[in-house]
Amino acid sequence: MSVTSLDPDIAARLKRNPDGLLPAVVQQHDTGEVLMLAWMDDEALHRTLTTGAATYWSRSRGEYWVKGATSGNTQRVVSVALDCDGDTLLVRVDQRGAACHTGDRTCFDAGRLL
Repeated sequence: MSVTSLDPDIAARLKRNPDGLLPAVVQQHDTGEVLMLAWMDDEALHRTLTTGAATYWSRSRGEYWVKGATSGNTQRVVSVALDCDGDTLLVRVDQRGAACHTGDRTCFDAGRLL
């Protein structure tokens, strides 16, 4: 993970896990459909806020990824909010194509548990 240019006032509000990450719940802005859960550090959040392209930290690959950069299934960021505890982000997007790497619309299409 890299040095960030995240606004210090925003950075001060974040409660990160021991790896410096926050979960980002990603939601379709107009329907409320929950699309996926991803992880952001300060730099990913900075890139998301400044570019309008959803950028996450891949824990498995150890690198940043812009949603849709290789698949074409992009997320245009409409809004980003921090929860009341400062430990979870809500990223509201306009999803184009599948949100899940499996090709499903959402990462929660695989099967209900209840």
